[in-house]
Amino acid sequence: MTIRFYGALMLLMIAFASCMQQSGSHKKTKARDTSHYTKQAYIDLTFDSSYVHKFLQDHPSYNAYDEYILNFYRRRDFHYAWINKDGLTEQAGNFINMMKNDAAYGIGDSSLIPQALDTLLQADSTLKPGNPATPGIELLLTAQFFAYGNKVWGGLITESAKDLEWFIPRKKIDMESLLDSMIRKPNNTFEEDEPVNRQYTLLKQQLKRLVNIASKYQWDTTRMTQKALKKGDSALVISQAKNKLQILGDLSVNDSSNVFNAPLDTALRSFQERMGLKTDGVLNQNVLNALNVPVQQRIQKVLLNMERLRWVPIDPTSDHIVVNIPQFKMMVYDSGRLDWSCNVVVGKPGTSTVVFTKELRYIVFSPYWNVPPGILTNEVLPGLRKGGSSYLARQNMEIVNSSGKVVSPGSINLSQSGRGFPYTVRQKPGGKNSLGKVKFLFPNEYNIYLHDTPARYLFGEDKRSFSHGCIRIEEPKHLAMWLLRDDPSWTEQKIDEAMNAGKEKYVTIKDKVPVYIVYFTAFVDEKNRLNFRDDVYNHDAKLASTLFAHK
Repeated sequence: MTIRFYGALMLLMIAFASCMQQSGSHKKTKARDTSHYTKQAYIDLTFDSSYVHKFLQDHPSYNAYDEYILNFYRRRDFHYAWINKDGLTEQAGNFINMMKNDAAYGIGDSSLIPQALDTLLQADSTLKPGNPATPGIELLLTAQFFAYGNKVWGGLITESAKDLEWFIPRKKIDMESLLDSMIRKPNNTFEEDEPVNRQYTLLKQQLKRLVNIASKYQWDTTRMTQKALKKGDSALVISQAKNKLQILGDLSVNDSSNVFNAPLDTALRSFQERMGLKTDGVLNQNVLNALNVPVQQRIQKVLLNMERLRWVPIDPTSDHIVVNIPQFKMMVYDSGRLDWSCNVVVGKPGTSTVVFTKELRYIVFSPYWNVPPGILTNEVLPGLRKGGSSYLARQNMEIVNSSGKVVSPGSINLSQSGRGFPYTVRQKPGGKNSLGKVKFLFPNEYNIYLHDTPARYLFGEDKRSFSHGCIRIEEPKHLAMWLLRDDPSWTEQKIDEAMNAGKEKYVTIKDKVPVYIVYFTAFVDEKNRLNFRDDVYNHDAKLASTLFAHK
């Protein structure tokens, strides 16, 4: 599968000899340190600025990067970056190889056209100072670097990402400084310095494996012959499942027998974990459905999530919290390293959890739950109209006015809708409170927060999209202790007391902690295993229609 947003180098050598005699105004820019251009290595390896202006005139597809290109060469006094006295530099070869690999593994939206690559490599012997083609090839590589970086390290434009319901601010890349840094490291490959989140690199490695599998094996559909199979059973479908699990890397032994043995049990559990299925070592229809997913479909899902990873910050080194919606899991990072994780419950389709980021500022022990307008209109007001005070008592709720004074339901008009209702209905602290014993606030326009829940049984479900949008966490006390770990006054006993006090208490976090609510349906876990999850909110389908429409 190849995605190609543009073909930048289709006519690599055309018009290079004519790139002459075009002058232009030079903007004043801060001088860059050029002490690393030694006289011996770089004597005469400069070119006239007129080449740059003529190149930009002749290659309008690079107009978006003209200032980058001009500033880059102004700051290096128009010394070559990709060519030295012997021809193409090692860094140029590294860059070309990286783009070649992209084409081979499906990241074709920014790759060089193979024919143009061949032309470039064959022209290597002519790349000498004074040859009229040399500045053109030099500028073409620089222009392609900025175009490549924009697509591969930056991804879709911000507006497109927001249309896809992604509201995490995009990372910023200083492309000029990055290029300058990369071309000054002769012994490394470009991949080592890519400005991407580590997950992007890990997915890229897994993508290579999948492409290799797709090229070698035909992925036939396997059918169940009975409801479920477990250790000790025998059936033809068992050998077929073993074959796929061995190809995928879950089954480490070469075994084509029809017997359900211990290695298959282990392999199935690994596969079930990776797919977010119930981990019980049983071969059933759900497992077989996951095994039957075509490899090309898996490749596409990896590419979709690599696109999302182009948008996110490069691995934060500070404390932060990540909630991955399709994974139904929260990960807590201490100084950039994973400290612990737990299950979560997220919004159900229709009241989905939003993809965004804010800073966690407050812990609220024994919280009230202010009923939001949607639930108030659809659930609480109908109950009030029918049951009045008895309904409030059963739900452990009360009605308060704008001054915070409790009012009787018999004294107010209950016929209004939730959004026009001039009172607040809230659930009092206690065992029945929908927020449990503690909530964690990172103020945002979506009214989403983390909280405890009395419905503990939901954490045992494989698919956990049940809430009205907020995120229920399995280990709220652990999170409170982690957030307050540097405050000696907040002992475990004091936290227990606050959670069970029955009286609301706000605590301000000394050092605010970023919370990232993300959406990744393919990722690499801490065991370096490729995981897949269901597209809970249909975000993959929307992104695919945008991303692959440019194929």
